[in-house]
Amino acid sequence: MHILIADDHGVVRRGLKEILAEALPGTDFSEAGSGDEVLSHLEKTRTSLLVLDISMPGRSGMDVLRDVKLAYPRLPVIILSVHPEDQYAVRCLRAGAAAYINKESAPEELAIATKKILGGGRYISTSLAEKLIANLDEPVDKPLHDSLSDREHEVMKMIAAGVPLTDIGESLHVSVKTISTYRARIMEKMQMKSNAELTRYAMTQGLME
Repeated sequence: MHILIADDHGVVRRGLKEILAEALPGTDFSEAGSGDEVLSHLEKTRTSLLVLDISMPGRSGMDVLRDVKLAYPRLPVIILSVHPEDQYAVRCLRAGAAAYINKESAPEELAIATKKILGGGRYISTSLAEKLIANLDEPVDKPLHDSLSDREHEVMKMIAAGVPLTDIGESLHVSVKTISTYRARIMEKMQMKSNAELTRYAMTQGLME
């Protein structure tokens, strides 16, 4: 069995490898520090599981996840993130991830999740399960940002944080014109007219990092 661990920090990759090596003796591992390296590894090596950090340099983990699931739909992917579960977990699971684990919980949950996923299942942490159940009791009216696509959500957070459109375009490897189109779509869906409104909304919803 072969597991690919993708994170831009070598120390983190080493720690994750130690956790999984202890839980799954005899497993082979490889490492990737960027989204492009992930795809290159998958082309060369038959992989049983991908452990993927959502905050990668260059292309985001969400972009890499979508590409991986398109090219290797049967490859299970565990998403690791420093972001709270209520911000990204459901989006990642909808995009095809088999699990979403907060990095702070990784030492306790990663081995458990990996064993369950390699057995053909999916993994949801107890805290996320409780949040999903709690959402059943909430009013039908959803937050405005729930109507955004994954990419629109990403752009919205960067605009709200005050990142110039040119810098957003460079970060996501698209033109400023494309980012302007995203911004117009975001404003229309969220019924807002200015970046300041967007920033206030993001702060009240706890979306600012």
